[in-house]
Amino acid sequence: MSIGEQMLAVAEAAKQASRDMAILSSATKNQLLLNMATALEDHSARICAENERDLCVARENNMAAAMLDRLTLTPERVVAMADGLREVALLPDPVGEISGMWLRPNGIKVGRQRIPLGVIGIIYESRPNVTADAAGLCLKSGNAVILRGGSEAIHSNRAIGAILQQPLESMGLPQAALQVITTSDREAVAELLQLDEQIDLIIPRGGEGLIRYVANNSRIPVIKHYKGVCHTYVDVAADLRMAEQICLNAKVQRPGVCNAMETLLVHRDVATTFLPQIVSAMRQSGVEMRGCEAARKIVKDLVPATEEDWAAEYLELILAVRVVADYEQARQHIETYSSLHTEVIVTNDYRLSQRFLREINSSVVMVNASSRFSDGNQLGLGAEIGISTSKLHSFGPMGLEDLTTRKFIVLGDGQIRE
Repeated sequence: MSIGEQMLAVAEAAKQASRDMAILSSATKNQLLLNMATALEDHSARICAENERDLCVARENNMAAAMLDRLTLTPERVVAMADGLREVALLPDPVGEISGMWLRPNGIKVGRQRIPLGVIGIIYESRPNVTADAAGLCLKSGNAVILRGGSEAIHSNRAIGAILQQPLESMGLPQAALQVITTSDREAVAELLQLDEQIDLIIPRGGEGLIRYVANNSRIPVIKHYKGVCHTYVDVAADLRMAEQICLNAKVQRPGVCNAMETLLVHRDVATTFLPQIVSAMRQSGVEMRGCEAARKIVKDLVPATEEDWAAEYLELILAVRVVADYEQARQHIETYSSLHTEVIVTNDYRLSQRFLREINSSVVMVNASSRFSDGNQLGLGAEIGISTSKLHSFGPMGLEDLTTRKFIVLGDGQIRE
């Protein structure tokens, strides 16, 4: 079989399996996820051994530290994957939910009911934990899922996929509901993106290049998330000790992820006090600081920031700093350079915080909290399928409800249209 024929067979099997998954009870789906969690923990050593094969190749190829971190699985991270599945199992099942029932003058009742999307294709890079997270969310929401990870994680993803399929088989459920593409041939992605009659949605997760390729070549609707240029604005009314803690966490806790802070904006009236303080703290954590002209007048040895820095997603220990005249200039900067991911204000001015929430239209907007909370698990979704920076059909971290749509249902007692 050609790669095109293989992908068509995969997609058609997924479509058939999606019909079975759509009518499963919540109890069956929950038990499936719990069994999958147990299977991951039971086979932790196998997963980590396969992951080490990927890491050896990555090190030989001089993979960047941030990407290595995303690729790495440890026993603790396998437990976290399993716990993520258990958390999703505990969440309310959106499938079948009826909302907005209303009565028409002729006596018919009209409502809307949540249903699965059908078949979801996930194309992702580096992070093998996505295999478990995506599988759990897609299956709990009654969908079938096709997973195509990057070649750098091929052994990890194959192992995780095979382990997650075991509970499907033991419970008499279609194994095609969860399929991992085992070839690293890039043609497989190109072929999958043409199967709009079998696949209902494509979600790419990875670098901007991958996402633009998928968006430009897919005949299937795509949820996009190009990059995470996340801002934190420290206002004149900020508690500067709180601001330091928030900024440090947002930048250094895990710099290689999309919700890490990349640009720090500081009100000029507190910059003289705050900038030396935060620069010192950041440098102690190994952060390279790049500043605008005003920032460099306060801390003279900052690396000069360029125009490219304001739009950069570093994914490493580099931070761009700009001193702004006031809230309005901070807002304008965010509107100019934002990737619509996550923006934060640190302030004790309640009215200004409410303006920030109302006026900033990124997918997650925060007051006095680290941007690292912009994550499906941290926001109570159990896990996330990805973070959408497109406004259709979902915006921000995507959980169970975002993997469903709604159909109209009509209840009558013999009405006919005149």
